[in-house]
Amino acid sequence: MLYAITALFAFQLLGELLVQLLGLPLPGALAGMLLLLAALLVWGHVPQALEQTAHGLLRNMMLLFIPAVAGVMLHFDRIAREWLPFLVACIAGAAITLVVTAWTLRRLLHKLPAPQHEDGH
Repeated sequence: MLYAITALFAFQLLGELLVQLLGLPLPGALAGMLLLLAALLVWGHVPQALEQTAHGLLRNMMLLFIPAVAGVMLHFDRIAREWLPFLVACIAGAAITLVVTAWTLRRLLHKLPAPQHEDGH
């Protein structure tokens, strides 16, 4: 587990460094995750320790949203004043996410072989 957490933080640090050095217009954490994805694609598989740690983080993902919610509450007055653009952005963001996810899933499912039934059909 220590190996996996260290690897996750190392890739996040590499992403932060890459963004700072190259002046990229994206978050360092995202760049780090893209670097991790590239490394895993080159490696060909996800190490078991990393997989177990990732599953543990995903099981407790709601805890990771607490700081973001607290941050939103710090700006509650501004959100109350500008509620309509905030609401439109939330709905549009959710709709775009849904459409892109469905499109991606559809593209990936076409690449999978058709399931074989036991009766040969």
